[in-house]
Amino acid sequence: MVRIAGIPAEFILFGATLLGIAIFHRHSLAVALAGLALILVHYIRCACVRGASGFAGLWSHLLAEWVMLANLLLLLTGFALLARHFEKSNVPAALPAFLPEGWKGGFALLAMVFVLSAFLDNIAAALIGGAMAYQLFNGRVHVG
Repeated sequence: MVRIAGIPAEFILFGATLLGIAIFHRHSLAVALAGLALILVHYIRCACVRGASGFAGLWSHLLAEWVMLANLLLLLTGFALLARHFEKSNVPAALPAFLPEGWKGGFALLAMVFVLSAFLDNIAAALIGGAMAYQLFNGRVHVG
């Protein structure tokens, strides 16, 4: 395992990917795919899983983790569908009429997402909060 200042290189590459998405938010898919490619190349060249390295090690890792990866993919897809359904329900369009003006409206929205996260998963609450913020701030919202 390659470490840089005691930190596994995979973590540094993942952090750099997240930072790249925040900085280049208009190209988030391209940055995310480039980060995934870099992590996979690093993994194939440097990692050893269950006594195998290279593509065999990657393949054995994917075979061991396929259930978790499939669950994650379906979970995130479901959250995205939930947020899209909420956005199309026109509830966020009525939101500006009920929230105070200025920074207090943004803070009230943040408090609403906080309460939502008690009932829903944090990712689902964040996606719904993003849909509400997009409406509240007239589309001037981005990932960064």
